[in-house]
Amino acid sequence: MDVVSYRGFRFPSEIISYCVWLYHRFNLSLRDIEELMLERGTEVTYETIHQWTRRFGPAYAAALRRRRPQPGDKWHLDEVFVKIKGVQKYLWRAVDADGNVRDILLQNRRDEPAARRFFRKLMQKTQSVPRMIVTDKLRSYGAAHRTTMPSVERRSHKGLNNRAENSHQPTRQRERAMKGFRSVGGAQRFLAAFSGISPHFRPRRHLLTATGYRTEMIIRFAIWDQITGIAGLPTTA
Repeated sequence: MDVVSYRGFRFPSEIISYCVWLYHRFNLSLRDIEELMLERGTEVTYETIHQWTRRFGPAYAAALRRRRPQPGDKWHLDEVFVKIKGVQKYLWRAVDADGNVRDILLQNRRDEPAARRFFRKLMQKTQSVPRMIVTDKLRSYGAAHRTTMPSVERRSHKGLNNRAENSHQPTRQRERAMKGFRSVGGAQRFLAAFSGISPHFRPRRHLLTATGYRTEMIIRFAIWDQITGIAGLPTTA
């Protein structure tokens, strides 16, 4: 069942889910959300909101992923550097042809063992093997590809991988708004939830008419209400 449990939490589910949505959808700090909620008449501290994002963000993201269709047979893989306390790490990501993030992994290196580790985690999580992967020119991909998924076609060209590279932009924007990440574990937890929630509210708007976009967003908000457990709750005037 998708709906998460709110047992033991003082605030109602609609407030919790709203704060988690604000945090993962917009470039807002925890204190920004505290102020927005105060303006709406709800007194909640930024520490409490932080606890909600850690507790419910991953659960919401997992529920949204379960509702997605099976990934297509063409995956785009890419890696970008992320600094954590001044130390450079590498964020590995895989997106499908529709731009949906299939998995991420934060690692210390971008060598062959790191690529193999990401390939295996990706196939384990998606429970599937693609027909084709598209990567950049990093040699680690080629070496890991030959040992981990040799039957899969691989295409390597910078221009072919714009899908993955463009999908990094919301992450970069969020990273700047948060003024960087404080720990590897915290970054992995946040980015795993962020990559599941944020794209749900970012349809490919340039391909939709204004009416089509509004219709699509209504559907996506309805799905959000279902997985957060607020669908069907009585509304107040």
